[in-house]
Amino acid sequence: MDWVNLMSDTVTKPTAGMLAAMFNAEVGDDVFEDDPTVNRLQQKAAVLFGKDAALFCPSGTMTNQIAIKVHTRALDEVICEQTSHIYQYETGGYAHNSRVAIQLLQGQNGKLRPEQIKPALRPDHDWLPHSALVVIENSCNKAGGSFYTLPEMQALSQVCRENELKFHLDGARIFNALTESGGTTQEVGSHFDSISVCLSKGLGAPVGSVLIGDRDFIKQARRFRKVMGGGMRQAGYLAAAGIYALDHHVERLREDHRRAKQLGQALENLAIVDRVEPVHTNIIVFHLKDDLADDLLQNLLNHRIKAVALGPATVRFVTHLDFTEEMLEHTLRVLNLF
Repeated sequence: MDWVNLMSDTVTKPTAGMLAAMFNAEVGDDVFEDDPTVNRLQQKAAVLFGKDAALFCPSGTMTNQIAIKVHTRALDEVICEQTSHIYQYETGGYAHNSRVAIQLLQGQNGKLRPEQIKPALRPDHDWLPHSALVVIENSCNKAGGSFYTLPEMQALSQVCRENELKFHLDGARIFNALTESGGTTQEVGSHFDSISVCLSKGLGAPVGSVLIGDRDFIKQARRFRKVMGGGMRQAGYLAAAGIYALDHHVERLREDHRRAKQLGQALENLAIVDRVEPVHTNIIVFHLKDDLADDLLQNLLNHRIKAVALGPATVRFVTHLDFTEEMLEHTLRVLNLF
C-alpha cells in the first residue's frame, strides 16, 4: 500500500493528462502579458464567474492579500468570520501588506449571517478604523468544509452594497461548495466585487490561484502582484494545469465528498471519538475524547496514513484527487483497529 495522505487536498500530483497539457503548453512572458496560456486561463476564469478579467497568481494567500490591498486603504478594517483563512493562516498579512485592522465575528459553522454585518460597522470617529471590506470563505476550511448557499451569499452581498462595503470571496474551494449547493459560477460572481479561486486544492493543479474581478480592479491587482514578487515569466506551463483542472476535475469532486462522508460515518463509531463535525464536502474534522491527537497521528503513521491535528484533541482528514477507493478501504480498516 502506498502512503495515504489525508493532510490536505493540496498534496495531489498532476495526472497524466495534466502533465501532457503542461508539457505541450505554448508560453511567453507573463509579466509582459505575453503568455498565451496564462491569458487563456485568465479569460476562462473571468468568463466562468461573469467578470471582466482575472489574474493568475502563485497562491491563494497572494490572491486574498492582493484583494485586501486593492479594496482597502491604511487604517481601514476588514470584517470576517473568526475561523477565516485570511485571519488564521495568512501570517497576519492584512496588517503587514495593507496596514488594516480586522474584526472577527463568530458565525455559525464558519459562516457569517447578514444580520451580523451592520452592528459590526464602525462609527465615523478618529479613533476607530473605517469599515471597508467583508471577506467570506466558501467552503469554510476550519469549520469542516461547510458552505454558503447562493441565497446566503446574495443576502450578505445586499447588506454590503447597502452599506458601501466591498465584498470578497475567498473561494479556495468554491467548486466543492457548488458541487453540494448547486447554482452556477456566474451566479456566484454576481454577488462579489472579487473572487479568489484555488487551482491546487480539490482541482488538483500543482500550483496557482486566480483572482477575478472587474477590469480596473485587476489592473491594480497586477501592480500589487508584482510588488509582492508574484510576477512570473513562462507561467503558461502552470496555467495549462489550471485550464486542465477546470475542464476535467470539477465534476469528480463528488467522489471526494462521497469518500469523506464514509470516513465521517466510520469515525462516529469509534470509542476514542467524542464528536465528528458534519461532513459537508471533502473535509472531515473530528474531536477525540482526550488530548490524544498526537498519539492518534502516530498510530496512523504506523499504518502509512498521514493526517494533521487542529488542536490537542482535534484531527482533520481531507479527501482529494489522489485518495483512491483502495486507500479509502485501507483507511477504514485501520480506523476499525482503534
